[in-house]
Amino acid sequence: MNRSMPVFASLRLCGAILLLYIGAFAQTIPAPNEVIGFTPGDDKKLASWASIVEYFQKLDKASDRMTFQEIGKTTMGAPFVYATISSPENLKQVKRFQEINAKLADPRIIQKMRAKPDDVAKSLIKEGKTIVLITFGIHSTEVGSSLSSMLIAHRLASSNEPEIKTILDNTIILLVPSLNPDGVDIVKNWYDKTLGTPYEGTTPPELYHKYVGHDNNRDWYAFSQVETQLTVDKIHNVWHPQIVHDVHQQGSNGARLFIPPYMQPVEPNVPKQIVEGYTELGNAMAADLRSKGFQGITTNTTYDAWTPARAYSHYHGGVRILSETASARIASPITVAFERLGGASGGLDAKKESEKFGPLWKGGEWKLRDITHYMTGAAFSLLRHAADNRERWLSRFYEIGKEAVRPRNKGELSAFVLPFPSLENGKKTEEHYRREKLLSIMKRGGVETSTVSAFTAGGTRFPDNSVVIKIDQPYGLFAKALLEKQDYPHLTDAAGSPIQPYDVTAHSLSLLMDVSAVPVNEPLKLKTKASTGFGRGCGNGGQGEARFGIYRSAMGVMDEGWTRWVFEERNREICESAYRSVTDKDIRSGNISQHSILFPDQSAAQILNGYRKGSMPDDLTGGIGAEGVEKLKKFVEDGGTLVFMNNASDFAIDQFKLPVKDVTRGVPRKDFFIPGSILRTELDTTHPIAKGLPAESIAWFENSPVFEVQTDPLALANNFRIIAKYPSDPSKLLLSGWALGTEKIAGKAALVEFKIGKGKIVLFGFRPQYRAQSSATYPLLFNAMSK
Repeated sequence: MNRSMPVFASLRLCGAILLLYIGAFAQTIPAPNEVIGFTPGDDKKLASWASIVEYFQKLDKASDRMTFQEIGKTTMGAPFVYATISSPENLKQVKRFQEINAKLADPRIIQKMRAKPDDVAKSLIKEGKTIVLITFGIHSTEVGSSLSSMLIAHRLASSNEPEIKTILDNTIILLVPSLNPDGVDIVKNWYDKTLGTPYEGTTPPELYHKYVGHDNNRDWYAFSQVETQLTVDKIHNVWHPQIVHDVHQQGSNGARLFIPPYMQPVEPNVPKQIVEGYTELGNAMAADLRSKGFQGITTNTTYDAWTPARAYSHYHGGVRILSETASARIASPITVAFERLGGASGGLDAKKESEKFGPLWKGGEWKLRDITHYMTGAAFSLLRHAADNRERWLSRFYEIGKEAVRPRNKGELSAFVLPFPSLENGKKTEEHYRREKLLSIMKRGGVETSTVSAFTAGGTRFPDNSVVIKIDQPYGLFAKALLEKQDYPHLTDAAGSPIQPYDVTAHSLSLLMDVSAVPVNEPLKLKTKASTGFGRGCGNGGQGEARFGIYRSAMGVMDEGWTRWVFEERNREICESAYRSVTDKDIRSGNISQHSILFPDQSAAQILNGYRKGSMPDDLTGGIGAEGVEKLKKFVEDGGTLVFMNNASDFAIDQFKLPVKDVTRGVPRKDFFIPGSILRTELDTTHPIAKGLPAESIAWFENSPVFEVQTDPLALANNFRIIAKYPSDPSKLLLSGWALGTEKIAGKAALVEFKIGKGKIVLFGFRPQYRAQSSATYPLLFNAMSK
């Protein structure tokens, strides 16, 4: 530098050089289009998973505001990844911020220190950062989500706007580009294949998750799928985020955007601070977005906060901010006429402004660019609030933890005890395995368990090796939600008809898995001991000749995927459940070599007719058809077994003219309504399907059929058996959830068998393998499929 240059001129030159340096830095940050070949949000353009990963890898190399890592492999072997985004200074101290959050999440750590706990907490809160987890793309047809992840990451990595600096300084953002990477390619491949054809914008004819499709967002307490496990183990439980922003799409003809607060009901184990948090943040986001010109925003409608199946964070100290943006036809634009706009639960009418909805969107063209605009706008609104209210978020997080670990008083629920089951001839039983599976779920959810010596509590003597789960621990309420029965509120509309819950009403794993969980309302002093596991595995899963078939419709049915998952898991354990998928074409051609075929839960019309002609390519239409029905009749008469689950039973009743009717058909909803609940059943344990099982069991009832024989049972001689029925006392049917009109099914059959020719047909009026959770009724299914 010239020493004679005036001081101010020197400063101006230095400033100019600095600005040029900053500008050059920004220019080195790749934009998404430079890697994936288009700008996310462009019409009719989707990115492959490999290109999305490549973009984040290049962003990571170019920016000191981000780290990017693979944390495992998906179901189909793709990389499962996430990015950590913050200021360079914060990223150098991530271990310290994880340590701060761990202490705030579990105040017992602070309470062990010599200083006053609240003073220590205040110091940690002053130092800490708001941890925000943003998850994209769990539902792969909601394509704007993963595309928006790149737009958000690019702005955070490249922008020098003051608000971005504030966000980076005050928050640490954990960004998961897709919770279902396999589905990114499944949807893209189908969309590209059908682009420019009459089938453009249709949903792929296969599940966009290999096993569970849309239900991958119902797995946040059972943890059955590897993607759920990776997210919980390596992100949630490591970082303990205060805010989880879950980015979704919804139908095309309602609101343009939903954000919380959620409509009622709220699951009673969700802490009040969580409700306060999502209400405050959701309302702030709605106000902010409306002030920026976004239209058609609804809050407090459509979606509830009832179940941990969708909201792991609500039981782990963090609010879940679900956003649901209106969809196009995958990546193809649509036009929505104003008069076609509809409503949703909670009082939404998308044609009328209200305190829950506005300002009015008047219809018109809706494109992928609109979707990404709403998604990115909502995300940055959330991040601004998280940054501006950093200490408030951390203080709320600490208060949740303090209440969670508070010692329980006498008379309050203090613990659940899982008694050690009796051995049979000195050997473990299926109950031991179910109990161990439940305990493994608790462990993954961060719940502390203690194996103890024999003790007495509440007048009950608990045997040696019983397990105690105390409530006064950070995630005690998560355990409580899964071990107690649910009492879903009786909610009706103005006409007295029950309001449809967003999903189901019960999540009692103790009942679904038939594991005794005894509540204790007194302080416990226990002697702990080493636990004894009962893991099993044959080491030869997936091998061997297929013993039976599972019907696989061309339509992609979630229950079929769950069924495959359950039998493959069984095969990994004991090597005796190998199957093959049986298609419509197989059945029509008579290509059925297995001794039995299982039909998962699917409507009778879909099984018979499949996709209608013209709605999908010809090779995917037609269903089983009349020809296939005749082949199935011959299969049974020649000695085969057909097993139908839940609504598939109606297909069998209709096509085989079985002398039984579904007593729930045609009953008005205001008179009978059981939307996903656990009911009590009584088993005929003399029948081979129920042999060795307890006389009382359960049924997962969700829009299920209930059977009544239409012929004198005596006239059927030995050709008909009721294997499971509901109690004759209506008050004894409901175990957990919500049931209206139980008197209409009291004493009726839930599981029946008909002998036809040399073969048989078995009808399950429930889902015995419900979402890989109802292991109490797995044996009924396995036995039904046995030769």
